[in-house]
Amino acid sequence: MNRTTLDTYRLLGRSGLRVSPLGLGAMTFGTDWGWGADDGETRRMFDMYVDRGGNFIDTANAYTNGSSERLVGELTRDKRERLVIATKYSLSVEQGNPNAGGNHRKSMMRSVEQSLKRLQTDYIDLFYLHVWDGRTPADEVMRAFDDLVRAGKVLHVGISDTPAWRVAQMQTMAELRGWAPLVALQIEYSLIQRSVEADLMPMAKELGLGVIPWSPLAGGVLTGKYSRADLQVKEATAVSSGRKEIAAGLGMLSERGLRIADVVKSIAAERKATPAQVALAWTLQHDAVASPIIGARTVKQLEDNLGALDVEFSQQDLARLDEVSRVQHAFPHEFLENPMVRQQVLSGTKLLAS
Repeated sequence: MNRTTLDTYRLLGRSGLRVSPLGLGAMTFGTDWGWGADDGETRRMFDMYVDRGGNFIDTANAYTNGSSERLVGELTRDKRERLVIATKYSLSVEQGNPNAGGNHRKSMMRSVEQSLKRLQTDYIDLFYLHVWDGRTPADEVMRAFDDLVRAGKVLHVGISDTPAWRVAQMQTMAELRGWAPLVALQIEYSLIQRSVEADLMPMAKELGLGVIPWSPLAGGVLTGKYSRADLQVKEATAVSSGRKEIAAGLGMLSERGLRIADVVKSIAAERKATPAQVALAWTLQHDAVASPIIGARTVKQLEDNLGALDVEFSQQDLARLDEVSRVQHAFPHEFLENPMVRQQVLSGTKLLAS
């Protein structure tokens, strides 16, 4: 991997928008959930990231009960035109109101207006559907997205945590109807979560969506901070639970996860890097990835994470990481790679890889 820096920008999907190779996640901005960074530490992290050329800030309407967007707005106010601000809608911010969450037009329009106020800006650079609700018609979402782009309140749109077939349907619909296309796909991706390599990531590459991995450190499991003794932890029931409980609840903190973390630690020691740097650098190896999201809570963590841009792997390193983290993909992927099937399809024909 060629050494790079935060100001070595990448194009986001099939757009001309330039973003840093590591994004600054703002889910940790604010202490409302009991485990985030206070205002002072948040500012120090932001200043470090921007001073080094970072320009990609990721937040959401519901993060730390709105404090995240408020802090992002305050921090970016004097640098607005230099930065790419991404936020999301879908999660409910008002219990008891049936239309305060979900993917539908009313939820989207209300969320945009509230986010614009908290962010203290006239427009949002990248606006995501946060989580697919399984109820809203796809054309309602894409038409509403297009209306926001035409109104100038949103420049680009993206989607997160949605089945591949649904994303493909929506992108195709936008192309055929001349609506604003999706340019980003935010999904969980790490050495512990590789099932997205079967459909979501190749779909994104083919259809022009830059992949933005969330939790590339698997809730901290890949930093090596947990041991087998931590496997007895109770799983989280809410985002206000501890980080360990959340990692367990999302399936990251497991025996398999710790086995992968052991290999990460071993390679980190050999490379004179930290486990976090190795795990982050690994996600950048996939050609569909645009910018993994860093979710640091302290300046020290952020400083360490940014060192991922200096990590270089040998082919042996990558093979070891692949072996310990490989997953079996659902049908038809394993079937299609079966040697007998390949022989029947190709009949011995030699083809260069596409």
